Amino acid sequence: MRLLRYRVTNFRSVIDSGWISIDDVTALIGVNESGKSNLLLPLWKLKPAREGDIRPTSDYPKTMFAEIRENPGSFCFISVEFDLGDVADRFAGAAGITLEDAQVVRVDRYYDGEYKVSFPRHQHHTTASAEEVEGLLQTALTEIKSISALAKEETQKDELVSGIESAILGLPTVPLSADELSALTSDLRALAPEAPAKTSSIFPRLEALAAQIDDLQARLLAPAPGTVESVKAAIIKRVPRFVYYSNYGNLDSEIYLPHVVDNLERDDLGEKEAAKARTLRVLFSFVRLEPSEILELGRDETTVGNPPRGPSEAEIAEVAERKRERSILLQSAGTTLTSRFKDWWKQGDYRFRFEADGNHFRIWVADERRPAEVELEGRSTGLQWFLSFYLVFLVESAGQGEHENAILLLDEPGLSLHPLAQYDLSKFFDNLAKTNQILYTTHSPFLVHADRLDRARKVYVDEKGATQATSDLRKGAELQPGAAYAVHSALGLSIADSLMLGCQPVIVEGSSDQHYLTAIKTLLVSSGRLKPARELVFPPAGGTKNTRMVASILTGRDEALPYMILDGDESGRRIAKELGSSLYQQQPDRLIIIDSYTDINGSEIEDLIPASVIASVIDRIYRLADNQFSDSVETGRPILDQIEAWAQKEKIDLEPGWKVEVSKNAKQFLLKNGISVISEEYVDRWQKLFDLLGSTTTDQ
Repeated sequence: MRLLRYRVTNFRSVIDSGWISIDDVTALIGVNESGKSNLLLPLWKLKPAREGDIRPTSDYPKTMFAEIRENPGSFCFISVEFDLGDVADRFAGAAGITLEDAQVVRVDRYYDGEYKVSFPRHQHHTTASAEEVEGLLQTALTEIKSISALAKEETQKDELVSGIESAILGLPTVPLSADELSALTSDLRALAPEAPAKTSSIFPRLEALAAQIDDLQARLLAPAPGTVESVKAAIIKRVPRFVYYSNYGNLDSEIYLPHVVDNLERDDLGEKEAAKARTLRVLFSFVRLEPSEILELGRDETTVGNPPRGPSEAEIAEVAERKRERSILLQSAGTTLTSRFKDWWKQGDYRFRFEADGNHFRIWVADERRPAEVELEGRSTGLQWFLSFYLVFLVESAGQGEHENAILLLDEPGLSLHPLAQYDLSKFFDNLAKTNQILYTTHSPFLVHADRLDRARKVYVDEKGATQATSDLRKGAELQPGAAYAVHSALGLSIADSLMLGCQPVIVEGSSDQHYLTAIKTLLVSSGRLKPARELVFPPAGGTKNTRMVASILTGRDEALPYMILDGDESGRRIAKELGSSLYQQQPDRLIIIDSYTDINGSEIEDLIPASVIASVIDRIYRLADNQFSDSVETGRPILDQIEAWAQKEKIDLEPGWKVEVSKNAKQFLLKNGISVISEEYVDRWQKLFDLLGSTTTDQ
């Protein structure tokens, strides 16, 4: 099961987060105290790998505490939608719904701990529309009228036609209930004689009509597919476990065992202390010992008498044997951790050793560059974070099929790392995401890549003081200007990298343009049709009004002006005219109006993508529309205008930032399906454009 999106309601500072879409790697960005952690914790508590209990005093919103405490089963705090993947057909059969409807399942959890399962694509009806029932009757009536009756059936046929016509006239204008359908089938069957002729063609058609209405009634009486106990239990069992980790859980190098024993038995610890206790519990689970057992195995026996006497030889031997047993267990655990950590973290050859001395438990670390053992706390805080997180991930996701089903929730990962190490951490996430989806919070620009802004979700506090999340990185800027600082800084770093590392920047108007062009570049390169002489990056200007400023920043000394791709609409042509007579006066050929590559007047970057691809994405996002966009889309016309006209006709409100959401989904579709699904006409347009941008292509 792959996590698609989730929604948090009535959890701590979050009243309603709205739906948050999830990629293989997703970053929640925002300032401190914006509530980023409160968007991770409820997801963890959907199905925690370990711990993660619902804690009323911490988790209930303070303004609703009494109300929720009185009836916790009425309040859902987390809703999650998953893609069932290859097993969707199995659940479709068990739930009695179509494969398409079974592809996505929604799991809700309530404060009383109970789960609710539903299939959002399936519309479960408890009434039948009068139009549907009338359609069945009219079809049957037309066919019966056309059937030649037996000689002795002429009168019966007339009565039957009259009876069906009366049933049509007697239909209510409102939807019919199952009981009303039952009464209808009784009336229809009463129109047939007790013993119709065996060779009759009329009355078998009447029975077929009654059977159709019976089937319709059965569908109304059938339970919602998610309430079928076998389906619900199987879905809950299949839901991946969530592993949550925060910096509070970082291990210390020296651990005082009596305090550990005491804290592990307490349930009144604060958030920081509880996180530390959790990591310690994981650590001792890994070494397969209880802290109390380590204390016991290391205790020196003394015998007190009158007069006092020392331990006997047998007692000394017993103490020595226990200490030897403890030493072997700890040595084995250290060897195991060294081996498994090396397979997981490739950027260092670390060796770990566990040591217990009386009431103290220590972790020692060495590597090839520093072969002398140093206590963990003497090494970098980054290593402390990686080791602590790895132990939690390793132990808590055990039994999950080599951890492939666990979803990782990381709260402010790597804050103590050097910026370059944070950059490496984001690459590490890409590798780990091949087997585990990752959702993390951050306010560091080094963990937000400018060319992967589709991963970023902005978290901010609205005017009512509630936490909100959105993929529109401009939203909420007037309320919390610093919320998108990490994104702005990441763009600045991307620009700096472009200048320092010899990349070729191409300015685009917005984030959606960046998503499309990055996807096109990736497809051309992966297919061998494009070999860039320099890496192409597409920094978004944030609208036409910022294009001049961004172009000025990107123009280094003795460097040519960067290419700029502009929409063919009125604002794009206006800025092209202004820049062509000023900043780009000597190099007007570097101002590219996209119309030249779409053959559509007034086009935008979206028109570089086949209309069928955009239409399929629109229909997935707005799947509940009465009429699909793909049924009305026309080629040769700007597609954004068509989407807006279709949405208005279907009474669909296109939320701010909808174009960015569509571009991210289209990018995922293109990268998943590859260039082979794109017609040669469009690929040739892409290649023509990228040839102009200064790339070198291979011979075809």
